[in-house]
Amino acid sequence: MPLSAHVVNGELVYNTTETTSTGNTNTKAVADGKSSMDKDAFLQLLVAQMKYQDPLEPTSNTEYISQFTTFSELEQMQNMSSSMDLQRASNLVGQYVLINHTSETTGEITQIMGKVDYVFYEGGKPYLHVKDNDYSLDELDSIIDASYYNATGLSADFIASFSKLPMLGDLTLGYADVIGNLRAVYNDMDAYQRSFVPADYVNRLGEYEARISQLQAEASVENEEE
Repeated sequence: MPLSAHVVNGELVYNTTETTSTGNTNTKAVADGKSSMDKDAFLQLLVAQMKYQDPLEPTSNTEYISQFTTFSELEQMQNMSSSMDLQRASNLVGQYVLINHTSETTGEITQIMGKVDYVFYEGGKPYLHVKDNDYSLDELDSIIDASYYNATGLSADFIASFSKLPMLGDLTLGYADVIGNLRAVYNDMDAYQRSFVPADYVNRLGEYEARISQLQAEASVENEEE
């Protein structure tokens, strides 16, 4: 329904409520999330203002023109802002970004890091498609360098794999290949990527390697005695 308005002393007063057939009023909910009226609604209200103005103190033509000019300027600014948002979103395609997404159910903020596959425009707002989900441009936190994204990803994978190992005292030869793979992954990293791996994990990897070597030596001695 269009925005409602009423006339007070010849002047048109706008409100953001709509009246139902039973006479009850409900808060106006704009479907596309915009709080501003469109040009057709503005013209309807302008006509209503002219129709119900006080005949003894009519509004001047200059004031009507001023109102319309002001609205036109506002509309142009809104269109320009929307165009700039869409251009900004389009420039993000193929780039890595950090999204701060707020859950609609819990209100919890989750950080999502990934590449923007494509963008689309819906309800007057641009959206980014990242990791099979859509996020509003308003949720964009920052643009991430590809090298940084890859380095943090490798570090996270390394830490996750290392965390699956048992305690050092419970280590068996069955984990020899896993530890060897972890060392290979770390050695394949360049200096920048290694800087994201906490030193504690690197030191612990050395301890696990030493323990595996000890277990292998003990197993070798046992085989010789047999």
